[in-house]
Amino acid sequence: GKRKIHYLFEDGKEMAEEYDVKTSELVSRKWREKNTLGGSGKWQVEVGEPTSPLLGALESEFIKESSSNPVFMRKDTLSSFQWRIRNLPYPKEVYSVSVEKEQRCCVIRTTNKKYYKKFSIPDLDRYQLPLDAAALSFIHTNNTLIITYQKPKEILAAEQQLQKELKKIKAANSGDGDCKTQ
Repeated sequence: GKRKIHYLFEDGKEMAEEYDVKTSELVSRKWREKNTLGGSGKWQVEVGEPTSPLLGALESEFIKESSSNPVFMRKDTLSSFQWRIRNLPYPKEVYSVSVEKEQRCCVIRTTNKKYYKKFSIPDLDRYQLPLDAAALSFIHTNNTLIITYQKPKEILAAEQQLQKELKKIKAANSGDGDCKTQ
């Protein structure tokens, strides 16, 4: 049900994206750079579920992050960028979401000073597009704050073009292909 695309860039960066086959929606996007010794670094999640760094490590038996801490993640739709912050129990009136144009980021504040978060929109940075406060909105439901930023027409057009290109690419089989040895 998913299609994975792996990109290798000339500057040594790697990007892996997963798309839902039925809806063509972006499910996850991860970036990786070479480390100082030239080896592959760790994957940085841009879109999708964040990976737990302690998963499977011995330290997880002794020190664990609280399950009630807020969890920040990005999940895009076809027409908007969307961020979800789980485990935020305060009412909607407490939250304020704004755009800092000079710092090129969005800021989430609470009037009770219990939560503060700055985050950028890498897609707008890549296309060098300005942030628009009118495109930003938020709702709060089921202890989750959902922030939505409507995608600009330039990004929507670029994504449509990318989907056309991806449909032309044949999938590499991950099964037991016909491997010939010499």
